[in-house]
Amino acid sequence: MEVRTLCDIPAQLLAEYRKSDQILYRDGGGAWQAIPTQDLCERIRSLALGFRRLGVARGDRVALLAENRPEWSATDYAILSAGGVTVPIYPTLLAEQVRFLLHDSGAKAIVVSGADQVEKILSIRAGLPGLKEIIVIAPSAPLLPGLRSWNDLADIGGGWSAGRAPAAEEDLGTAGPDDVASIIYTSGTTGVPKGVMLTHGNFIHNITACCAIVPFVSSDVCLSFLPLSHVYERMVEYCYLYRGATIAYAESIDTLARDLKEVQPTVACGVPRVFEKMHRRMLDAAEELPPLRRLIFRWAMAVARRHGALSGKGGGSGPLLAAQQRLADRLVYSKLRDRLGGRLRFFITGSAPLPREIAEFFHGAGIIILEGYGLTETSPVISLNRIGEVCFGTVGAPIDGVEVRIADDGEILTRGPSVMRGYFNNEEATREVMREGWFCTGDIGRFDEHGCLVITDRKKEVLKTSGGKMIAPQPIENQLRADRFIAQAMVLGDRRRFISALLVPDFEQIKSYIARKGIEDAPVDTLLRHPQIVDLFERRVARVNERLARYERIKAFRVLNQEFSLESGEITLTLKLRRKVIAEHYGDRIEEMYA
Repeated sequence: MEVRTLCDIPAQLLAEYRKSDQILYRDGGGAWQAIPTQDLCERIRSLALGFRRLGVARGDRVALLAENRPEWSATDYAILSAGGVTVPIYPTLLAEQVRFLLHDSGAKAIVVSGADQVEKILSIRAGLPGLKEIIVIAPSAPLLPGLRSWNDLADIGGGWSAGRAPAAEEDLGTAGPDDVASIIYTSGTTGVPKGVMLTHGNFIHNITACCAIVPFVSSDVCLSFLPLSHVYERMVEYCYLYRGATIAYAESIDTLARDLKEVQPTVACGVPRVFEKMHRRMLDAAEELPPLRRLIFRWAMAVARRHGALSGKGGGSGPLLAAQQRLADRLVYSKLRDRLGGRLRFFITGSAPLPREIAEFFHGAGIIILEGYGLTETSPVISLNRIGEVCFGTVGAPIDGVEVRIADDGEILTRGPSVMRGYFNNEEATREVMREGWFCTGDIGRFDEHGCLVITDRKKEVLKTSGGKMIAPQPIENQLRADRFIAQAMVLGDRRRFISALLVPDFEQIKSYIARKGIEDAPVDTLLRHPQIVDLFERRVARVNERLARYERIKAFRVLNQEFSLESGEITLTLKLRRKVIAEHYGDRIEEMYA
């Protein structure tokens, strides 16, 4: 059947892809439970009717404040089927941040996951006169006066339908491609969050264009662990159901290793930090092996990197390296893939750059990672690597229907059916990013010889030293973070004489290192001043400097005793650095380096 809007996806599921395990989730006892297609679609219908019974009309905003779970997706589709607009909100946001989003969007109702979120909403409800309904998903959450349970909402819809059928259902799912489907608030690295208006047509174009190049199939089992509040995981899950695939909800990001083994997914989406941690765990595990097996593992790692580097677009391995790769696969790589469940066809990554050496290693070990690029404002995918045509160090070629060009100053501009309608209640901000029909991404980039897009940095983050040299900090930060002892890094030097860096150690790696070297354990501050730890970081930075132009090299750095965190406002919900905030928090340390 033709899918014109997001409302058509459940109908297509029923018509073409019925299965007994459309959704998988872990229950309170730790067992995996399945939701059949029929049950999922019936619940979406009942909830949609429930929203209509409560007065949610076409264009009304309904907020969704919950962790990943089957009810998240069912509620989203129900809001859309009722003609509403979904406003997803990260469950980790503070009450005042939530209040701003609810007020700015004019949300008429909100669906929350449980008691913690209920408490958050009740603390700010007095300042939100337009918020008429609070609906609670968790059956165990206390239902105080003025609250309604998610199950009751479905019962209301089912009962209303029974009394008025078929009139109650005749206008469900009648939204058009030009209707707004969602208002998604940006994470606000530089200011107040802006509400991105994405239409049904925006999403459907992105879904169909991505599914034309990514081989999702109905037999896939797709593990979901990134937040559905972000457009990336949400759009990918639309793709999964558009192709009839099964979605398995991981219990949390902390249970990822266990859930990979138990679910044995064929597809999963991650962010670079996930793959960096996987890589580091593999290195850590190798250090615990007996000497001969450790030697074999290190040899296999080197073979994977060489094979991966040669097997990208336009390359190939010689017979000797191919033979080594086959032997390494039997001895090492197959065991690594078993730890990921043993059935994985490919990963997808986005949101931030994936270090090239990590991408090459995984590819050489038979673990395909397709890196893509996009923004909330573009629904989100702009470009994506293809299976069999991976260009390492790039985010692939633009997807069908999306145009990309590079402005004179290096900024990436794009236009096409996936580009947002604009920012909600903010015409001025919309005008700032739209230029004669082209959306200005704020990213700097170029095309390589294969037509693949290379992202070099954010336009506003390019540094200009006092000597006039223009330096992109992100590629240098990526190289620093690729080191297993460095978890986070921020490069500085704007209007300064030289480049410097703030480094956050991988504290687990430091703990392992001191155990191997026989260094006495001590508080973090004391450890970071230990001569051997100081020498360790000097050597790691020197190794990165060897690969940089002279004017890009890090002349000074400071190792910090705590991570950049969401709570401190130093990173966004998508783990991007808030550079101004970090510079303010560590102003004294920065001035030390330039004194």
